[in-house]
Amino acid sequence: MAEGALFVAILLQIAVEAIGPGLSFGPQYLIIAAEIALAVTLAISSPRRHIGQNGTLHRPIAITLLAILSAANISSFIIVGRRLIMGSNHLSGRELLVSALAIFLTNIIVFALWYWEIDSPGLSGKKWSKNDKDFQFTQQDLGRDYARWQPGFVDYLYLSVTNAINFAPADARPLTVQAKALMGVQALVSVFTLALVLARSVSILGS
Repeated sequence: MAEGALFVAILLQIAVEAIGPGLSFGPQYLIIAAEIALAVTLAISSPRRHIGQNGTLHRPIAITLLAILSAANISSFIIVGRRLIMGSNHLSGRELLVSALAIFLTNIIVFALWYWEIDSPGLSGKKWSKNDKDFQFTQQDLGRDYARWQPGFVDYLYLSVTNAINFAPADARPLTVQAKALMGVQALVSVFTLALVLARSVSILGS
């Protein structure tokens, strides 16, 4: 499921570029090609993913891929936000709104993958440990009934959705600096994207 979500995020970036070329910094199609190459590499090698020699290779690939996805999406957010505020001579308000919504959804998926990567097996397939975790889930406070429970990608996706909409986690607490930093960045991108979308929607409906 996580690999599928990853490819959805890449498709959303392609959609943003198709709607309005130039809605990101740098050569977007080269960036997307790099993302697809890294994602395919991880998908093909996933059956052999484990801690050890392969694990040391998958970790930097996964981190690099997520970093590229995040940087590309945030750059698109900055450009789309600027055009929503100042107006655009090339794109309609509705096209910019669709781009902003695609960026918002990409933001949710990418940060779910980040949370999954740092706290659980993630794209790199690292071993999950109760003694080395970045989030404390409700189930982990319930004792023997959930003694063998561990979070999966859906749990991190839900965490990402609630953080993007509520700007706070619903059933998990960030424990480490990196978890808090990631959640903070996601919340900031989400709140400004939603604010711009709502403001532009009111402008379009009122015109």
